[in-house]
Amino acid sequence: MPASAHLTLDPAFVVGPVRRRTFGSFVEHLGRCVYTGIHDPGHPTADADGFRQDVIDLVKELGVGTVRYPGGNFVSGYRWEDGIGPVEQRPRRLDLAWHSTDPNTVGVDEFMRWCAKADIEPMMAVNLGTRGVQEALDLLEYTNVVGGTHFADLRRSHGQEEPYRIRMWCLGNEMDGPWQIGHKTAEEYARLAKETANAMRMVDPDLELVVCGSSSSSMPTFGSWEATVLAETYENIDYVSAHAYYQEKDGDLASFLASAVDMDRFIESVVATADHVRAVGRHEKRINISFDEWNVWYQDRVASDIAKGDDWPVAPRLLEDRYNVADAVVVGSLLISLLRHTDRVHSASLAQLVNVIAPIMTEPGGRVWKQTTFHPFSLTATHAQGEVLQVALSSPTHSTARFGEVTSLDAVATRDAETGAVSLFAVNRSTTEPLELQVSLAALGGNLELVEALTYANDDHTWSATADDSESVLPEPNGSARLADGVLSVTLPPISWSCVRLQG
Repeated sequence: MPASAHLTLDPAFVVGPVRRRTFGSFVEHLGRCVYTGIHDPGHPTADADGFRQDVIDLVKELGVGTVRYPGGNFVSGYRWEDGIGPVEQRPRRLDLAWHSTDPNTVGVDEFMRWCAKADIEPMMAVNLGTRGVQEALDLLEYTNVVGGTHFADLRRSHGQEEPYRIRMWCLGNEMDGPWQIGHKTAEEYARLAKETANAMRMVDPDLELVVCGSSSSSMPTFGSWEATVLAETYENIDYVSAHAYYQEKDGDLASFLASAVDMDRFIESVVATADHVRAVGRHEKRINISFDEWNVWYQDRVASDIAKGDDWPVAPRLLEDRYNVADAVVVGSLLISLLRHTDRVHSASLAQLVNVIAPIMTEPGGRVWKQTTFHPFSLTATHAQGEVLQVALSSPTHSTARFGEVTSLDAVATRDAETGAVSLFAVNRSTTEPLELQVSLAALGGNLELVEALTYANDDHTWSATADDSESVLPEPNGSARLADGVLSVTLPPISWSCVRLQG
């Protein structure tokens, strides 16, 4: 008999709202994310602005709510003025972060037009690596001021009469990292971020500002960085960032499947630090988290090797990881972690969107296809609605080398009180054993009906999608799902992600 796990759902126990910003993504001038990714003027589906319609269609299907731009490490050396005005007059620049050349064919205006086409909220990052307060103010004036000033009128002269009114802004990127252009100590960065935030709010007091947190929980300054930066900037900003990437190491699949344990700890540690600063400073508001870089990324693969020496290519193939079924299960589990912390994680960005460690892949001038990671993200973004419910979980455990004993079941549920829709997202982290899951639904009322149960799994968890075959392994109906007497039962295969939908 399969091992059994149990959940209880009750509409009285709510974590917080499902936030569309949780399903954000990231477009950086890195590799082929922009050029031959979202922008490929020679492609048969390209529109007048050079954007691939086939990519836009998949971005919409993916359910992306926000996109962070233009970096990433790239932003710490970026001169935004290079990407405006007549394209033929724009300078080509060295991108020191990724040892590439950026032709600046796509800049602020092009990106904002792409956001409008893809129905996406932009999340803009400013360069606090090689630049500072003034350059951030200039960009803000260009994007958000109505007119009558130099940069606002410059935007209007470029064909955009109305301001873009971008709400969410990142104050630099990963400034705790020694790899970052313009890397700073916590004290140096905190002072600059505070000055920049103060000045930007003089232009628009309603901006939502994100201060740099730690680049990962393994950074030697993790915790102390957040404490120092927030102590200086607490009243000036709204969010602190968190970044995390995961990969299977040394064949340790069990630990990899439990990656959400690390994400949970990361989030809870940042929350604890932020709330400590709040208490010490006697602040009224709470600082929440923008988890604006997260994904599976195999950083030790050849795909992550960058050029060297005199080779400064345009749009090289970088970080083009090919994901397998287990990678998709982990992405689904990380989304579960983000949702169950929706009270404090108010925004998140899957890094990245196209070609670069991405759910969507393209051939220059050719085909587009979905990676395995596309499916759990798209289905969660589509069916997570209303409010996130607390789940009372009872599950067997198994041992992992990295995290010790972990529950085999990882799950979260959402409920839309207006429509009566309930969605359960569940991962079986066991590498060998199926789980017989029973969910008590009595508190949700007796009129629930089972709408759909989908499971993403495969006997070969190393299967990866390609341009030639992206559909051999797809989420499939789970015929074991049953609803009777207020109890949902479903069998979850090992190494699997599932979505079960009910309707009241």
